[in-house]
Amino acid sequence: MSAASQASNAAAVAPRRFARRAALSIPRRRAVSALMVGLTYAAAGLAMVPLVLIFGYLLAKGATTLSLDFFTKMPVPAGEAGGGMANAIVGTLILITTASAIGLPIGIGAGLYLAESGNTRLATAVRFLADVLNGLPSIVLGIFAWQLLVRSVGHFSALAGGVALAAMMIPLVTRTTEEMVRTVPSALREAALALGYTRWRTSLTIVLRTALAGIVTGALVAVARIAGETAPLLFTVLGNQFWSTALDEPIAALPLQIFVYANSPYDSWRAQAWAGSLVLITLVLVISIIARYVTRARYGRGAD
Repeated sequence: MSAASQASNAAAVAPRRFARRAALSIPRRRAVSALMVGLTYAAAGLAMVPLVLIFGYLLAKGATTLSLDFFTKMPVPAGEAGGGMANAIVGTLILITTASAIGLPIGIGAGLYLAESGNTRLATAVRFLADVLNGLPSIVLGIFAWQLLVRSVGHFSALAGGVALAAMMIPLVTRTTEEMVRTVPSALREAALALGYTRWRTSLTIVLRTALAGIVTGALVAVARIAGETAPLLFTVLGNQFWSTALDEPIAALPLQIFVYANSPYDSWRAQAWAGSLVLITLVLVISIIARYVTRARYGRGAD
């Protein structure tokens, strides 16, 4: 048999061998695929277990104390039954709003700059400092905020607490925004620039809008992180047993009220601490659900 005939036979046999091997490997590949899908679902379920357990435990311990008075009345003196945390709930919302108004624009702007500027020296320095600040303990930020914003002014204030919480939000929002902006296809930027858009307008109206869902998620994670922080507030806000909404005065907050009530010897206060914890985690959950729904309703349909 000539060499040409042998080569022709080998060329004809090779596809059949490949098809036979592929057919024999199909059951194994299907089994591996099913296993990996199952592991993925199991990992997703395990990730939800801590939240479900925490929320269920708080529901069992704090639901019995919740009432209309809890949301509408002020705290009562030590040892007396009844009362509520109306001032602390409003104070928490004020602190979150103040921190978000300060931290979100700075964090989103810094993240957009890091994503658009590449690996310049300034961008590398900002990225490194954001990572360091993101891992800084909250009590250290609280002490720094006390030294800078409380001791220099001479009194505690809600504004100082908002600034301290904003400092915790900025690095997380910065890094999240950078990663989300990097996922935007470069073709969108090129198309906008080809239509005559300036670079800054392209970044603000095209890139940010495309990455909005991920940025909103990062912002919600930052809000969830600061909503339950106590250490920075101990050094900046101090707390207030009376009704106060002024930014230049001490203000009540749910984490501070929970901290004080949980360490008290009174059963009624400890019961209200459980109820306050339930309200706090529910507040974060509701904000997250509303924001995700609004984002999906506005941008998800267009993507589909």
